[in-house]
Amino acid sequence: MHPGSLPVFRRRGARTTILLSLLTAFLLPLATTAEMLTLPARSRVETSPGSGEWTAVEKDLHWDSSKTAIVVCDMWDKHWCPSATVRVAEMAPRMNEVLKAARAKGVFIIHCPSSTMDFYKDYPARKRALAAPKVDTVVPLLGWCNLDPKKESPLPIDDSDEGCDGSANCTPYEAWHRQIATLEIKDEDGITDSVEAYYLMRQRGITNVIVMGVHANMCVLGRPFSIRQMRNQGQNVVLMRDMTDSMYNSLAAPYVNHFRGTGLLIEHIEKYWCSSITSVAFLGGEPFKFRADHPAKVVFMIGEDEYHTWETLPEFAKKYVHWRGLETQVVQQNPNDKNDFPGLADALKDADLLVISVRRRALSNENLDAIHDYLNKGKPVVGIRTASHAFYPKGDDAKNGESWQEFDAEVLGGNYHNHRANGTKTAVSLPGDGYVSPILTDVELSKLIGHGSLYMNNPLQDSARSLLIGTIPDQPSEPIAWTHTYGPKHAKVFYTSLGHPDDFKEPAFRRLLLNGILWALNQPIPPDDRLQPR
Repeated sequence: MHPGSLPVFRRRGARTTILLSLLTAFLLPLATTAEMLTLPARSRVETSPGSGEWTAVEKDLHWDSSKTAIVVCDMWDKHWCPSATVRVAEMAPRMNEVLKAARAKGVFIIHCPSSTMDFYKDYPARKRALAAPKVDTVVPLLGWCNLDPKKESPLPIDDSDEGCDGSANCTPYEAWHRQIATLEIKDEDGITDSVEAYYLMRQRGITNVIVMGVHANMCVLGRPFSIRQMRNQGQNVVLMRDMTDSMYNSLAAPYVNHFRGTGLLIEHIEKYWCSSITSVAFLGGEPFKFRADHPAKVVFMIGEDEYHTWETLPEFAKKYVHWRGLETQVVQQNPNDKNDFPGLADALKDADLLVISVRRRALSNENLDAIHDYLNKGKPVVGIRTASHAFYPKGDDAKNGESWQEFDAEVLGGNYHNHRANGTKTAVSLPGDGYVSPILTDVELSKLIGHGSLYMNNPLQDSARSLLIGTIPDQPSEPIAWTHTYGPKHAKVFYTSLGHPDDFKEPAFRRLLLNGILWALNQPIPPDDRLQPR
């Protein structure tokens, strides 16, 4: 019944006025014309049971808006973590636009700012939740839904420190007093912080729930109105993944940046609890993204014919670099012209790290200029194996483009002048000065073995700092890993002469290379073996 068509009561007085107000307040949510929502949803499916390999699957959901509710989880006015407060304020304007668009389509909005119900005691939306009749359920309604090991793996992040990344001395306390004022509350909405949310849904025949708000690893999963509870009650649930955040400190496992930590939590939810959508489903355009969410970009430049890094490096990038929230781009040599690297100049324009595995290539002026421009900005380089003679073509190859013979000495800080005989494995040890670089964190030297020939690099440039020494029988030892800086802006450089295909099979080498990449990017180096997602 539309509020405008309510029957006119002949009896006048206060009772009639009260009755009309109650009917208007409680029927208004039912008055909006319903429509069919199309929600592009993403979930994750294990490729085979127990494999640990998951793939994203996208499928459109078609939901009746009159049977759909949006739950706004704990979008408080203030949080005890200052960074969390800032991110909520940044996200709230877009979220409010989603709520307005959803209301217009007939979706019921339930605001759930926990522990603030006294503030809303006189709101019609709060009174509506209080008036919803209780219902019996087969599965008990819980005040908090803990992680369920029968249904999900441990969370992919360590939030045991409460996850504050905004201050060294965050002390949890109830800093909030209400929901952030940016989010408009209409009389036809609901307000609750308890199982009343489910009572409201049952009262209205709502079977579809869209959850948004904070925080993905805590309240969004555990609150009595949120994902685990709703799924346990058999509701159809989706998370609006660009309208959420996490409580995660990047100095805790798995030692990724904050936004990647949130991404890992979203993937966890997509694997074990429900699919996710974005605000684009209601507003169009592009998904919301926090201003500080700018993943570092790592460019892998590959051009050599001996060590199969055209296979090993892309695989390494996918398994150990990309999942950490770093953007990766592989630039391979042209299969028809080994001195040509299509797309390199464009890739380096916004690169944050250049990883080089190239052997004796003569570059075009465009590509060589792009490398010079990149380095002159003070940006870092990681080189492996043949990078020491990457741009030093010999013979007829030198006629095919430009060379940079001094790259090894000037940029890498090395002194490559041939290699020892093939076929002998290289033992690895620390240099005699006792220096242990952060790059060696969790690198088991006893298991780090060089499978390729030992490169001759002694002596390094005076400005280089040796990290590892390689030794083969009856030959002088050689430096096999070191750091350096280049240019007036002191670009960070890490190089290792390891990089044989069998080296990539060794966990110790993979750890060394990852650490070098993270060190060059000034990102936290994991103190343990969390190199891949759990």
